[in-house]
Amino acid sequence: MTRPLRIVIAEDAALLREGLVGILEKAGHQVVAAVADADALLVYTASHRPDVIVTDIRMPPTHTDEGLRAAVAIRARHPDIAIVLLSAYIAEAYVAELLESTTGGGIGYLLKDRVSHVREFLDNLGRVTAGGTVVDPEVVRHLLARRRNDGPLAALTPREREVLALMAEGYTNPTIAEHLVVSEAAVRKHVGNIFAKLDLDPDSDRRVSAVLAYLRGASR
Repeated sequence: MTRPLRIVIAEDAALLREGLVGILEKAGHQVVAAVADADALLVYTASHRPDVIVTDIRMPPTHTDEGLRAAVAIRARHPDIAIVLLSAYIAEAYVAELLESTTGGGIGYLLKDRVSHVREFLDNLGRVTAGGTVVDPEVVRHLLARRRNDGPLAALTPREREVLALMAEGYTNPTIAEHLVVSEAAVRKHVGNIFAKLDLDPDSDRRVSAVLAYLRGASR
């Protein structure tokens, strides 16, 4: 098991909130607070300084973007805290907002249905807490279907797009190789081609930059 994490949960649906608490505590993590609104999320995050927050996007009082705005504020004040955003459905505007706050700790954007896949949810939580960017595979597939033939991604081959989509889901090269049933060397070659074609700054974290370029291009 990965190291125990200190977690703050924000979710106004009591059943899902308690379900998240149960899943995370059973996995050995410590839920230091479980709250129902964005104001409480800000207060408890400031006082407990958790490793990661898990927050719904839509919360009281308007049920629009309170959770998202709280997450952006937390990222500005505590850039080392990882953030996992939960959404009931694919909302492209939220993806764009999320990408504006990618510096610092890891970030995840997951659909709420993913919580029912407990092992997958915990794996995603671990990748985000380790500093990764993890986007729900359903969101990735939706964006990829909408945006294939223009923008900075036009130069990528279908296989390179496939590799980049898996990178966006937070997978490492060895795991991508397993998914595609190819060698790790082949994956490294594809990743190198992706970096070159997207003309990424070699001084940046090019893996993260490539994923963000993919998501920005796909969500336009």
